[in-house]
Amino acid sequence: MGQVLVLNASYEPLNVCSVRRAHVLVFKGKAEVLEEHGTPLRSATDTFARPHVIRLVQFVRVPRAAQRKISRRALFARDGWSCVYCGTSGGRLTLDHVVPRSRGGGSVWENVVTACAPCNLRKGDRLPEEASMTMRRPPRAPAPALFITLATPAGLPITWQRYLPGATAAA
Repeated sequence: MGQVLVLNASYEPLNVCSVRRAHVLVFKGKAEVLEEHGTPLRSATDTFARPHVIRLVQFVRVPRAAQRKISRRALFARDGWSCVYCGTSGGRLTLDHVVPRSRGGGSVWENVVTACAPCNLRKGDRLPEEASMTMRRPPRAPAPALFITLATPAGLPITWQRYLPGATAAA
């Protein structure tokens, strides 16, 4: 049925939802339509704009912990599907803790990176400096646009691009 980009009242991207859910939010006055899809929604008696991008009317505070859940797919996408140590893409990618868990390192975005299997094996339970390895980029929490991109497997619609800084749209 299609997907709709949901923005907070501050225009921060929050999520992707179905057209049906977006229409209900708009109909109840909880959101407004910013971008419409070409074909309208029709009922037996009325015609409504088919939402493509909506913005919530009231600001919703989103807990950062819930927004930043780590998954392998999100981690690999954040690191460009390549090893942060040697830069190889392809092959078997693994999750590596910069400060090993055996040394008290947590599973947080700032401590987890993508590593190829040989680099992860070479590093072992040492710090990168101890293994004479350097990271090509420091680990950091991803932008909200990454999660929106991962939620749209067919690619981002062009109309969403201006609401998602740093994201590339599909053709």
